[in-house]
Amino acid sequence: MESIYGKKEIELEQFLEKMHFPKFYAKEIFSWLYQKKISSIQEATNLSKTLRESLMQEFSFETLEILEKQKEKEVSKYLFRLSDKEHIEAVLMRHDYGLSLCISSQVGCNMGCSFCESGRRKKVRNLQAFEMVLQVLQIEKECRMRISHVVIMGIGEPFDNYEEVMRFIEIINHEKGLAIGARHITVSTCGIVPKIYEFMDFPYQVNLAVSLHAPNDTLRKKLMPVAKAYPLALLMEALKKYVEKTNRRLTFEYILLEGVNDSEKEALELVNLLKGINCYVNLIPYNETTHLQYKRSKPLTIAKFYDILKKNNICVTIRREFGGRISAACGQLRSEKEEL
Repeated sequence: MESIYGKKEIELEQFLEKMHFPKFYAKEIFSWLYQKKISSIQEATNLSKTLRESLMQEFSFETLEILEKQKEKEVSKYLFRLSDKEHIEAVLMRHDYGLSLCISSQVGCNMGCSFCESGRRKKVRNLQAFEMVLQVLQIEKECRMRISHVVIMGIGEPFDNYEEVMRFIEIINHEKGLAIGARHITVSTCGIVPKIYEFMDFPYQVNLAVSLHAPNDTLRKKLMPVAKAYPLALLMEALKKYVEKTNRRLTFEYILLEGVNDSEKEALELVNLLKGINCYVNLIPYNETTHLQYKRSKPLTIAKFYDILKKNNICVTIRREFGGRISAACGQLRSEKEEL
């Protein structure tokens, strides 16, 4: 039985027409599910008993189980257990502009980035759209506040699960759904070039973030196996065409690793690589884990790297740190749970 939370409005309309109900009820169903956040379809009191029974016979209304929550003042990390007993994570961050949620798109990840806890443990499967929708919905219910921004940057590579991620975006963006604005949704990729070209034609003005982490192929191939398939020349060509076609600003994510990619040389190489591109760089202090050998760059090193980019007219920020006292690294809480 398919989940109701993975259905788009047009698919609900098709079901309603097939069952000889007026299709305008699709918007009502969306409103009950995502705005009123009902726990049972029986609470949808303006729908007839016959329609409610038909929906229950056709669709699953099962939700995700929040297995664990770790909390600091401005961040909460959630561990979900899925119906097949697998685990995923989501991270809720409190900003001055509202609540931002970082969600997972896969159980595990096959990209194998050497610094990433998720990449250390291989992909089990893709998440379906409803499992992504429910991460947002369940956390909204739990914290009793509206999530205004969503980042698809948790466990998994979103472009390795492209169709389901795009379906997820359509559902949470819907005016009767969670109504999260397209410009408040960010998809992060490690650089799967064919999907970047496909994403150019996606009709929603969603933000694109690229996990770069190195300014040259030699270093990037050591850190990120995807660079062997899609070297920087191909990646940058695709990204320049993306900016030209969509007129959207790119975000480049750059995790600073002590003695690996944080020197003045790498900073200047990064300046040359990004010169002339409508973008900004998000420098990320590394969250260390016990399983991986990498260390966080020193504060002075981070500041020097930032200054070089800034002085060369690269728009740059240092990511505000969250989760210093919780299992903050991507995939860390899942690993701790499954490797006890």
